[in-house]
Amino acid sequence: MLENYYKKVIQYDLINKFSYTHLDEIPKLKKIILNFGCKNSDIKNLASALFSLELITTNQGSLVKSKRSNILLKIRKGNPVGCVVVLKKEKMYNFCFKLISKVFPSLKDFKGIKISKKLGITSFSFTLKDLISFKELEKQFYLFINLPPLNIILVTNSKTREELIYLLHSFKIPLI
Repeated sequence: MLENYYKKVIQYDLINKFSYTHLDEIPKLKKIILNFGCKNSDIKNLASALFSLELITTNQGSLVKSKRSNILLKIRKGNPVGCVVVLKKEKMYNFCFKLISKVFPSLKDFKGIKISKKLGITSFSFTLKDLISFKELEKQFYLFINLPPLNIILVTNSKTREELIYLLHSFKIPLI
């Protein structure tokens, strides 16, 4: 649905706004990366975070292991410290549509996502703290009480910041 909107409307808007010589130069959404970073390697927190990611995305997630040890955080090298899911193609557009149409409107006191000064050229990231707004997690909310904030990264192939911001506005992502 959102993919069709991109192909029929957003691509033509981008062509009219910016000048491109090839179709490959038109910015598009390449992938969405969702990850939880758990502060401690408690297996219960990691399991609930991984399970919630799989429920939200209907895609299998994977654990992220630490590359080096950290004495202050009491993490050994090779211990699991988080989980990640990478969405591409149709699942990416379905998740983006769910985020825009269901999750953002149900968040309390949500005015939009702030654009930071250190915004990248090809990716845009933000954090969601209130995860009960996902309908999949609402049914078993007692399992997902102590979830860490969810980091969402939208990766594009845009060449400039203006293209990235225009693409995000075209997808109706609420930016302030």
